[in-house]
Amino acid sequence: MITLDYNDMYNTQQIYWRKVHFIMYIEIQRNAGASISDQIYQSIVDHIHSGLLQEGARLPSVRNQSKQLGVSLVTVVKAYKKLEDDNYIISVQGKGTFVTENKEREVLVEGTSPFDRQLAFQDYLPRAQFARFLHTSERIQLSSSMVDPGLLPTQWFEREISQILSRNPRVLSRYAEIQGDSQLRNAISQYLDNLGVTTTPEHILITNGTQQGLDLIARTFIGSGDVVVTEAPTYPGAIDVFRGRGATILSVPVDSEGIRVDLLQNICDKYKPKIIYTTAPFHNPTGTVMSLKRQRQILEIAQSIQCIIIEDDSSSEIYYEKKPPAPIKNRDTSGHVIYLKGLSKILAPGCRTGVLVASGSIFNRLYAAKANADLGNSLLTQKTILPLIESPKMQEHLRKLRIALKLRRDLVLALLSEHAPSGITWLVPQGGLNLWISLPSWMNADHLLIEAKKQQLNFLPGSACYPVEQENHHLRLSFSYVNENLLSEGIKILCTILHSGFSSKAMHERSPYF
Repeated sequence: MITLDYNDMYNTQQIYWRKVHFIMYIEIQRNAGASISDQIYQSIVDHIHSGLLQEGARLPSVRNQSKQLGVSLVTVVKAYKKLEDDNYIISVQGKGTFVTENKEREVLVEGTSPFDRQLAFQDYLPRAQFARFLHTSERIQLSSSMVDPGLLPTQWFEREISQILSRNPRVLSRYAEIQGDSQLRNAISQYLDNLGVTTTPEHILITNGTQQGLDLIARTFIGSGDVVVTEAPTYPGAIDVFRGRGATILSVPVDSEGIRVDLLQNICDKYKPKIIYTTAPFHNPTGTVMSLKRQRQILEIAQSIQCIIIEDDSSSEIYYEKKPPAPIKNRDTSGHVIYLKGLSKILAPGCRTGVLVASGSIFNRLYAAKANADLGNSLLTQKTILPLIESPKMQEHLRKLRIALKLRRDLVLALLSEHAPSGITWLVPQGGLNLWISLPSWMNADHLLIEAKKQQLNFLPGSACYPVEQENHHLRLSFSYVNENLLSEGIKILCTILHSGFSSKAMHERSPYF
């Protein structure tokens, strides 16, 4: 635990600071794969990216930091130096060390706020990055993988809600079953069978989106210091949840076939992880397809070390060339796989409906965690999506959705091929809602985002997708939310900014892009 002087008054020109103690928790794991200085560095970076540590927050002196964390002075100096080298903090002579994102900003004056005393309340939030990119004010939203409301069956749901309330006005006065409405679970069981997941309604738990499914699994099976293995890059919302439980996260790179099983095997042999987390069959954020061979190998590894696999399937229905292999859960005969399926994105985000499939005592414990969390999802929203899940129109909706999103994917690929500078590369997604772009190693996507926001464009910087590494030269574009006109405008703006960055390469030490 460390004590920070925190700022909550600043603007884009000047940083205002005040002497108020903000309690931030840093957990040092001495047996983790990362060095202690890297853990300190990563924890502070996570807080900054999450908005928990804002510009102008004053860090403790190196000496106080080392005392509070019980580590050597040299260890803290190394962490602070890396933070300053990467432009996360700035030292001001006679005043201290402060969080900054721009070396040209100046720390000036002390201030006060009626809420300053709240900063003394200790929290245990190590990271909450993904939420910062979900709902932002920019006109061109390429940051969150949501589907354009114009492509969703909104009118269908308007009629269904009206009819449901007319036929059964008491639906609002009743709790749903904790496990989920039995009719909906029956329908979803059949729906999952079409995706290659054979299960029964008894093994299905309806959740408040897949994010709640992740949270239920984490709070049930992950404790402080437990090892979780993720892909690199991976879904940032999962990193936030695992860090919140105090997990030691180790990452394994992905290639065109999915997670590198050779590297995964080495990590599993050495650390015996509690959880392996994968976004399959389409990887988020790269959109690549995990091969059947890799699926079998991951399952064999998990079975050999008694490890749980979390298979997060957010968009297997959205494929562009051919239908992907059935999920890993299809081959799971021993109950090692917990399968998460999102329905909100492709149907109705406002309904926040997700599916968790598990068996045996694992399911029983997750059911208990769901009961503790919220006593069950809204009955109205479950009854609302039920008719469409049961209807043949569901498959027609998905077919049209694939066509529309493939057109947008192809539009982005064509625009990048035409306008992007040489040296920018990208992966062609075989499915899903995202495009993964790689920049030259000297270019920082976090700084690029600053300029993009000035032009009303938003995207997800790749740094949010890495739990361990500091990979700053990637970004994720979600091409599914805005219409073709805004999509074209956004890609052209991005390419113009990239060209400007290349033109300024010789001055990159002073440029806000790098």
